[in-house]
Amino acid sequence: MARTRSIVLSLVVLAGAGTGYYLWQHRQTGNEAQLSTAQTAPGMPGRRGPPGGMGGGIPIPVTIAAAERRDLRLTLDALGTVQALNNITVRSQVSGTLNEVLFREGQEVKAGDILVRIDDRTYAAALAQAQGRKAYDQAQLENARADLRRYQGLLAASGVTRQQVDTQRAQVAMLEAQVAQDQAAIDTAQTQLDYTTIRAPIDGRVGLRQVDAGNLVSAGDTTGIVTITQMRPIAVSFTVPQGELSRLMRAMAAGPVPVETVPASGGSPNQPIAQNEAPQRGTVLTVDNQVDQTTGTVRVKAIFPNAETRLWPGAFVSLRIGIETLPDATVVPLVAVQQGPSGAFAFVAKSDNTVEQRPITLGAVTQNEAAIREGLQPGEQVVTSGALRLNPGSAIALANGAGNTAPPSDAPRQGRRRQSADAAP
Repeated sequence: MARTRSIVLSLVVLAGAGTGYYLWQHRQTGNEAQLSTAQTAPGMPGRRGPPGGMGGGIPIPVTIAAAERRDLRLTLDALGTVQALNNITVRSQVSGTLNEVLFREGQEVKAGDILVRIDDRTYAAALAQAQGRKAYDQAQLENARADLRRYQGLLAASGVTRQQVDTQRAQVAMLEAQVAQDQAAIDTAQTQLDYTTIRAPIDGRVGLRQVDAGNLVSAGDTTGIVTITQMRPIAVSFTVPQGELSRLMRAMAAGPVPVETVPASGGSPNQPIAQNEAPQRGTVLTVDNQVDQTTGTVRVKAIFPNAETRLWPGAFVSLRIGIETLPDATVVPLVAVQQGPSGAFAFVAKSDNTVEQRPITLGAVTQNEAAIREGLQPGEQVVTSGALRLNPGSAIALANGAGNTAPPSDAPRQGRRRQSADAAP
């Protein structure tokens, strides 16, 4: 009897569990049906539809720009290194004590300015000795010449032999050679004396001093006394791909090729050009005589006046080289050009605030602009931002509000909030 009661109780429990599962499942199905109806019913807050496209919809905010007909300057960007046209290490050519240092570190000097003086007493004494030797030999030469004149007179009267005259003439020649040798010794001593006063060989900027006054300097010193760097004009060395060499050579044959620096985006110890500074302008000076086979590039050197000393030797600068100019081209911003399976195209804004997808044929392209060979006419408006959300025929509204016939982007959401509030009990 107890076993029968246990079996009946188990059956009741299982029946209750099955009924509960059936009711829960039916309720879930009803909720999903209501949610689906709410999402698809027109005019309901949960409705989803295309943001814009064929058949209307919410206008998509975009920015536009007009195609222009003008000359397009084609440029080539490169990274260059500033180099001084002349960089000289000033060294002593004689040995001696450094008596005076007459320059300041970082000073601008002119060619011929005195930089340092070396103790010159030894070299002044050597010059005086050479001058004295010449005076002695010059006196002997004058005496020999007088004897020769007397011998030549006696020879006419048969007072001396011809051999004596010839011997005296040879003596005069020997003393003349000795005097010439003495003059060379004087010139050497004078040069050594001049070396004790060191002058600037070029115009430029003096670097940091390597030797202080009172030190012994000599011709064998490798570090030198100071360096002088020519700052104006200055050169910039950079490389271009070998594929651009022919264009560059044609441009150089046609006239000076302009080069300008591109201001840096931020400060850097190796980049002294700030973004708010005007670019420095120069011209291409020369092209190297061979291509580097390891990199496939060729070295090019440009020259800049550097009147304000903005370019510093050893610094890295970004350059923009004007290779050529494309005359009378239809130009649009590069961001307006889109790529699709059929090639390049652009969205053209129409007068009814919709767009047309227009296939185009590209010409030359720069970093920010593109020349259009076919597909656009000057004056037509092309979309420059927001194109990723567009389809042919999409409704558009200018992001700056001009020509915007659609309500603000938050107006639909505000209407939905008001409708929900009215429906609330």
